Parts: sequence; C-alpha cells; structure tokens
Amino acid sequence: MAPASILVIAAGELGDAMLRGLTGHPSASTTRIAVLLRGTTISSNDDIKQKHLSSITDRGVHIVEGDIVQDPPQQLSAIFSNFDTIINCFGFAAPPGTQRKIAEAALESGCRRYFPWQFGVDYDVIGRNSSQDLFTEQLDVRELLRGQERMKWVIVSTGMFTSFIFVPEFGIVNAERDTVTALGSWENRITVTSPSDIGWLTAEIALSHPDVEGVVFTAGDTVSMAQVADVVDKVGGKKVQRVEKNVALLKDELAKEPTDGWRKYRVVFAEGVDSRVNNGKINADWLSGVAWDMNKTFNHQQQISTQTVEQWAKENLKT
Repeated sequence: MAPASILVIAAGELGDAMLRGLTGHPSASTTRIAVLLRGTTISSNDDIKQKHLSSITDRGVHIVEGDIVQDPPQQLSAIFSNFDTIINCFGFAAPPGTQRKIAEAALESGCRRYFPWQFGVDYDVIGRNSSQDLFTEQLDVRELLRGQERMKWVIVSTGMFTSFIFVPEFGIVNAERDTVTALGSWENRITVTSPSDIGWLTAEIALSHPDVEGVVFTAGDTVSMAQVADVVDKVGGKKVQRVEKNVALLKDELAKEPTDGWRKYRVVFAEGVDSRVNNGKINADWLSGVAWDMNKTFNHQQQISTQTVEQWAKENLKT
C-alpha cells in the first residue's frame, strides 16, 4: 500500500526529478505529495523561480515552508511529523552537519520511512579514509540509522549523475570533447544514473515497495573509462585523444591543491577495484564503491529500463 503522504526536501535538479517521478507514478493517486522550500524561494519575484513553482503546483504538489539550514531540529521534526515518508534531496549545497541534522529530525518526527540524501556511491565500501572528506558525514548518517529501530530507512545508491561524466571540471571529458582522460585506468568502471531515473526508481520504491529497506543499488549504466571514450567517439563523430592518469598521479595533483573538491573526487573514482577484499585478491564482483554490476540492481531485478551513457550523450550533447 502506498504511503498516505510524502515530503520531498528541496526542488533542485534531483528534487524536481523526484517530484516528477512521484506525481507520474500510477500508485500515487492516494498519496499527498509535498515539497519543502525556503520562504525566500516561495515569495521570490524572480520569474524563473515563479515558473518553477507553478510547474510544481500544477502537478498537484503541496508547498511546505521550511529552511533546512536555518531551522532548528525541533522545528524540522514538527514539519516532518505530518508525513509518512521523507525523501531528502537537499545535499550539494548543504553545510557540514546538515545531513545528520535532517536524519535526526526525521527520526524524532515519528515518520515511518526516511530516504536520506545518499544518492551516490557506496560509502560503506569507500570508508572513512578516502580522499573525499565529505563522505564521512554520510557514514555518520548510516551509523545513526542503523543504530535505531523506530524508523524504516532506504538508501538508494545510484552512482554519480550521468551528466557528471561530461562536466569538464570532473576531469574525464574536456570542454571541447576531443580528449577523454581515464581516471585510474581504462578498465576502471563507474556507475551513473540520470536524475530522472533516480526520481522514477525512488518513486517506485517509495510507493510500491513498502517492505524494502536498507541499502538498495540502482544504476542507469555501469561503464569503463574506455567505454566512455567510445561513446564520445561515436556521438561526436570523431576519434578523441585518450589520456590515462593513474592513482599516484592524481594523488600528486591533489597534494598540490588539497582543498580542491574536484581533485578529491577524481582520486576516489580512480581507485577502481578494491584490493582489500579477499586478502588482497581482487574479486571482479566487488568494486571500490563507485561501480556495481547492472544485474545486481533494483531496476534490473524489476525489469525497469534506464538511460545508458550513450543514450544520455545522444540526447544532451550538441555536436
């Protein structure tokens, strides 16, 4: 049975995709769907923001006012208490400590099910000593959720957004799309999912699978660095230059600018197969937390089609 009410936190790229997934789902007819937005966003005179708000309300979504960063936990908990399910889509711009604050407020609210903002890599495998220190708080949230039994929780591990492959700052495909750089090696793999697929798959879990809990793996696609280069070749209609940067080189680059977030991410995604498994013997089914096999995903098991890297590139990259 679908929950009576769902609150989505934030309506950025992921939040908007989540709302579209929820409102477009056939099981949503009896569920009240709402989104939490800051008062300044709701009252803004900016035409773009107002059009966005109209597109949200036109889909039957209720607007709830609240400020995730500024409001104290007790106030957030009071808001959350009006909903059966909370889906947190507020992450990229969140100050340190925000994710734990939201999880604690959800726990205190008495809501039945919480989806934290962990739409990304497998933090359990990566651990606390990775190059990306932002991952530590994600592990804190997991420990909090695992240490209680009052509230069901679902972590939807999606890999990174598909679009990030093509963001020049990430370091794989350059701005001119004439060079592809392999992070780690050409055999190194990454899992990616588009926000629209994340929204739809999370909606499916939230509305049609009430018994699902814990960490759930999804994927739009899992590709090697070599396959990324092949896609850019194909979509761009020309052969790209291929450059490889191993982990040691990427760590040297990070050491020169240790606060650079993109360099931190490059190291994490470059590290590839986790050799700590099986006493140093690499198990091909166990990757470093940034990739997993498609046949082990929720969408594969439910026979739900997702957008591949090549499909995304054909639809979004101008030649």
